[in-house]
Amino acid sequence: MRVLIAPDKFAGTLTAVQAAEAVADGWRRHAPDDELDLAPMADGGPGFVDVLHAALGGSLDAVTVSGPHGAPVPAVVLRVGETAYVESAQAAGLHLVTGPVETASSAGVGELVLAAVAGGARTVVVGLGGTGTNDGGAGVLAALGAVSDGVLDGGAAPLASVTSVDLSVPRLRLAGVTLVAASDVDNPLTGLFGATKTFGPQKGVTEDRIAEVDGWLEAFATATDRRTSLEKGAGAAGGIGYALLALGATREPGIGLVADAVSLAARARAADLVVTGEGAFDFSSRAGKVPYGVAAVASEALRPCIALAGQVLVGSREMRALGIESAYSLVDLVGEERALGAPAEALADLAARVARTWSR
Repeated sequence: MRVLIAPDKFAGTLTAVQAAEAVADGWRRHAPDDELDLAPMADGGPGFVDVLHAALGGSLDAVTVSGPHGAPVPAVVLRVGETAYVESAQAAGLHLVTGPVETASSAGVGELVLAAVAGGARTVVVGLGGTGTNDGGAGVLAALGAVSDGVLDGGAAPLASVTSVDLSVPRLRLAGVTLVAASDVDNPLTGLFGATKTFGPQKGVTEDRIAEVDGWLEAFATATDRRTSLEKGAGAAGGIGYALLALGATREPGIGLVADAVSLAARARAADLVVTGEGAFDFSSRAGKVPYGVAAVASEALRPCIALAGQVLVGSREMRALGIESAYSLVDLVGEERALGAPAEALADLAARVARTWSR
């Protein structure tokens, strides 16, 4: 039997590569003769560059950029020919936010774009997701040279007083460069489904502050480019998507970009079963996340797709709406303590058990 193993990261515990290897280790315990094809995946968030490097080759250039609160942080630029890939989470990731989110800046992501262009890239693909900033991408624009009557690189808080933003310098610097926003969500910048309302709480914006913080981004959008703030993906990565779109970027779902890079469709057609997974499998997985994207590819190939996850938070009806035949929970099998304490071993145990059902 041929099994394609295409998981996302298990956030906070396993990278996508580690997760794929753990599933393979467990599967082989029960079905050592099965042919396993490992295709670690990403949707634009953490792991985006690593997965693409494994699939495409190229060179990794180490750079140092500003973190959310100004401290220097390491990052890399992946160069494949004249295309460069960067990952917003490396400069503005949730794990890097050590102070109030209202003062966390995305400037380091703009510095990553500049580093990519300085190295000769004619196309720069920015993976969006897993960020801890919520500044509407103002920091990105500041790093690229935007001029304003207010402060753009101090997080969301100073944006309330911004009344004008001039993007002439960033557009000049990026002349002749194709920008691609690899987004895992399609939210607008502001409003009921915007960046602050949807993702702010997981970044530290308390419920009683959401309306105020959203108002700051609304003021920033009015001063910059109101129409673009309404576009799908503008709210990605705390609004970094908005900054890129305002500079003329095209938007491409991160999962689709990675799927193309790893030839996922062809590999699914060659398999009998597709296995995907992520840390928490819930209905938000439909918004451009890896399991939904992998399941869609499996469906087109007429192959069944199952999911292994840290937690499964959807019922069977919702699961099938996402294209998943069955989903299996790590926490339900081994308990939360072991799932977090020994995640690779626990995931391998889960995979071995699942193989008993699905392997021939």
